[in-house]
Amino acid sequence: MQVQVQSVNFDADQKLVQFIKQRISKLNMFFDNIIDAEVYLKIDRANTNDNKIAEIKLNIPGRDLFAKKQCKSFEEATDETVEALRRQIKRHKGKFYVKG
Repeated sequence: MQVQVQSVNFDADQKLVQFIKQRISKLNMFFDNIIDAEVYLKIDRANTNDNKIAEIKLNIPGRDLFAKKQCKSFEEATDETVEALRRQIKRHKGKFYVKG
C-alpha cells in the first residue's frame, strides 16, 4: 500500500513519517484491499494545546474512507484517526461482505 504524507506549512521529520506509515500499515490486518492512503498534517493556529490535526483518506475499491482528529501531538492524532478508520473498515466490511 502506498502512503503519502503531506505536512501543511511545516516540515514533518522522518521519525514522524515512519510512525504514521507504520500505524496505517496495520490497517491491512483488517482489510487487505487498501489501494493507498493520503495523510495531511496541519497545525491549527488556535492558541490551545491540542492544535495538531491529522487527516487520513483511505482509497479502497468502490469508495474512500476519511477521518480527521485534532489532539495535542501528531502521534496521538494519528492513533485516533487510524482507530476511527479501523471502525469504518469494519462497518464497510459488514455491509459488503455478508456471508449468505
